Amino acid sequence: MLDTEVKFGEVHDLASQIENGTDRVHFKNIFSNGNGGVSLLAFKAGQKLDEHLAPAELMVYLLEGEIEFSVTGHPHTLHSGEFLLVGQNVLHSVVAKTDAKVMLVKVKA
Repeated sequence: MLDTEVKFGEVHDLASQIENGTDRVHFKNIFSNGNGGVSLLAFKAGQKLDEHLAPAELMVYLLEGEIEFSVTGHPHTLHSGEFLLVGQNVLHSVVAKTDAKVMLVKVKA
């Protein structure tokens, strides 16, 4: 079953769907089903997600800002418009170098 608040057939600005929060990294589900989904993450500069396992195959697309995205301990700097692929069950972490917004696409194998 599809989980979404967004209506099909309507045009939306993706980055404006989520705001940066000062207290924690903000998450917003765009849509999801049993095979994965699309989520947005919003960071303030300096916020991070500690190392954890990818729950699915991931495409990490940076909408705004700059982040350091580490995959199995190897850091990669992403800027607006760039993306990175991460395999399922791969350790990764994120540190926001600036205020940043990320689109995360999850596909379960």
